[in-house]
Amino acid sequence: MALPSSLRLGVLTPSSNTALEPLTSAIVAGLPGASAHFSRFRVTEISLQPEALGQFDDSKILQAAELLADARVDVIGWSGTAAGWRGFDSDLRLIERIHQSTGIVATTAILALNELLRFQGIRRIALVTPYTADVQQRIVANYARMGIEVVAERHLGISVNHDFALVSPKTLLGLIDEVALAKPEAVATYCTNLHAAQLATEVESRLDIALLDTVSTTVWGMLRAAGADASKVQGWGRLYGWGAAQAVTQP
Repeated sequence: MALPSSLRLGVLTPSSNTALEPLTSAIVAGLPGASAHFSRFRVTEISLQPEALGQFDDSKILQAAELLADARVDVIGWSGTAAGWRGFDSDLRLIERIHQSTGIVATTAILALNELLRFQGIRRIALVTPYTADVQQRIVANYARMGIEVVAERHLGISVNHDFALVSPKTLLGLIDEVALAKPEAVATYCTNLHAAQLATEVESRLDIALLDTVSTTVWGMLRAAGADASKVQGWGRLYGWGAAQAVTQP
């Protein structure tokens, strides 16, 4: 399906994130008529502490989504990975509430990532994150419950969200190389405040393993939800050629 003449992608952004906005804009820059628009809500810490988990209260996210609705965006994407440790159902509830509140179809980084895994029948993945060990363990456990084995993982033990963006691409490439030794079917760089999406072409050509970065999975999911052809995104990884170019049914 050809892109519509105008396609506005509305992106929900953690307030302390500095990576996903330029990366998202760069990814969609080659799509005629497409533009990305952002709305923030406060997220400064990633941990399992109650105050950190409370940052993802739906009411705060809905307020940011309603601001995006004022821009008449065609789709709203939550470019964040909190469902990885909070439980995937939390994102299913969120996109339903966004749709009910705004009338706009919605998706998330993690729902899109999981959909990509289903499309390809992927059951063995590796994770690279900046998170602490307990957060990482929750993510691994949630994937085990859906029948996906995390065969290797690396995490950096950081909890300050702002600092995730300070991790160098060189460091990320080293971690990707380490987890690739376990021969996963895909590597997920699992945090939308990492400068990792642009590494996909290099990683895939050198290791022949798909790199599923969560900034990219958000964009893929938004294009799919809007009924646009994600395969028109070039130079950002093989995931954009995966899956049918058809709208996702809103729950």
